[in-house]
Amino acid sequence: MITMPETYIRNAHAADEEPLAVLDRATWSPLHAVMPPPQPPYQPFFDERHPPQEYLVAEADGRVLGYIRLTHPTTLASNAHVLAIQGFAVAEEARGRGVGRALVRAAVEEARRRGARRLTLRVLGHNTPARALYESEGFAVEGVLPGEFLVDGAYVDDVCMGRAL
Repeated sequence: MITMPETYIRNAHAADEEPLAVLDRATWSPLHAVMPPPQPPYQPFFDERHPPQEYLVAEADGRVLGYIRLTHPTTLASNAHVLAIQGFAVAEEARGRGVGRALVRAAVEEARRRGARRLTLRVLGHNTPARALYESEGFAVEGVLPGEFLVDGAYVDDVCMGRAL
């Protein structure tokens, strides 16, 4: 059995650009991605729409094991009380070891710290592991957009989930 070193969650910083980009490419899968697989030349991980301050990073022994992105779903003042998870990845070797759960819990706490009243996300209908994790952490299905995406030749539902904070 492989044991994992202690994992801690921290805010991302600009120096995380390369490890997060590598992780993001390594974890690409039609299970959760609606975009085609990344191909060179790669786009930057951080950009104007995806700044480091929106990310929490899971790290152990100085190695990035995962991230979760927490952002406002819209720029509307009437929606400012809502934050959304819009990006989540865990390294293959860290899956099933509580890293994803720790990131989701950290996102909930960070959303509360930022004064949000709700936290939302969207997940593909066939992503059973992610849906089970979210449900176990208090998220409920709030809507389904049937056949919203064509992924790997199959139409896939877009499941909207949320929870009160």
